[in-house]
Amino acid sequence: MRKLFVALALASASVAGMAQDSENTVPEDKYSVATSSFWSNWFVQANLVGTSFHSDETWASDNAHVGLLDGQRTNLGFSAALGKWFTPGLGLRTKFAGIWGRTVAFGDKSENASKYWNLNEDVLFNLSNIFCGYNERRVWNFVPYLGFGVARNMSYNKYAMNVGAGVLNTFRLTDKLSLNLELAYNAFDPGFSGWTATNVDRSGLKRLKNNDLNLSLEIGVTYNLGRARFKKTPDVETLRALSQGQIDALNAQLADAQSENSRLKDMLASKPGETESKTVKEVVAAPVSVFFHIGKSKIASRKDLQNVREVAEVAKASGSKIVVTGYADSKTGSARFNKALSQRRADVVAGELVKMGVGRDCIEVVAAGGVNTLSPVSYNRRATVTIK
Repeated sequence: MRKLFVALALASASVAGMAQDSENTVPEDKYSVATSSFWSNWFVQANLVGTSFHSDETWASDNAHVGLLDGQRTNLGFSAALGKWFTPGLGLRTKFAGIWGRTVAFGDKSENASKYWNLNEDVLFNLSNIFCGYNERRVWNFVPYLGFGVARNMSYNKYAMNVGAGVLNTFRLTDKLSLNLELAYNAFDPGFSGWTATNVDRSGLKRLKNNDLNLSLEIGVTYNLGRARFKKTPDVETLRALSQGQIDALNAQLADAQSENSRLKDMLASKPGETESKTVKEVVAAPVSVFFHIGKSKIASRKDLQNVREVAEVAKASGSKIVVTGYADSKTGSARFNKALSQRRADVVAGELVKMGVGRDCIEVVAAGGVNTLSPVSYNRRATVTIK
């Protein structure tokens, strides 16, 4: 039993060190998160437990020198728990532990054997998330906890209240599964062991402790139920800045359109007969844009095709050719990828023109690749339609 305790302790230190090294080499993606819903971030645990009991008796004989890890006071058990994380740093856990222990009342470990159970409610504090920021892919999480509960020594029919504290270390294996190593310490009401100063020989009693104590070292697994991550909270300042940039760009386009309308009205008012044909050609020659989502060649809004249809009608009536130019934003993807993407976008719009009755031989397709001519950058994800 002593070897088991030592092996578990060394394993804990070794794995913790390796986890820390891993964390030092992998950058952490830290961000603010929202508190989870009631049904999110639940977990279950199962552990093999090694216990060492310290009852309220120690004999004056050779048994007084029984070591902490001696077989007269140690035994194996198990534990199971159900818990939930309400925030990345705060959680609750209901834990059952037992079922074999030793009272350390006699020199013979077989006489010391007893059966017990311990039910605790623990408050968990994930210090890794509290001090280092939430990271759903962190390898090692350091989680101290405090708890209280009720226990029963079934061999002596003794109930007792208890308080406890411990340290839970979890080591991420997958999104669902973690290895856990835990060190726990519980203090029970006096007499929980079944032995008190009233039912032992006082002449042989060396000292009387106030409480019965239990030290345990546990190794097991944690399995996350359902969603085991916290959602990012929106970055309000970034969204505000992005929205303002889009509003500024739209205002600039509106101002340009108003200026152009004013110029055309002045031309019509000054020389209606001479400028009407020229004005119509300028209006029709203005490029019409069809926009796309990032990395996609599917038209983002079919409403854009309404303006394309008007250009198609003019081209059919006048027998003019149409030039479709595809673009991608140069900030996303490689030059080769953007060239191919711009070609696909131009082909999609050309296909829509064919559906509108424009002959394929009257359509010229150009792939311009990645550009950075419009602001914000998303406006460059488009195809333009113009009359040649």
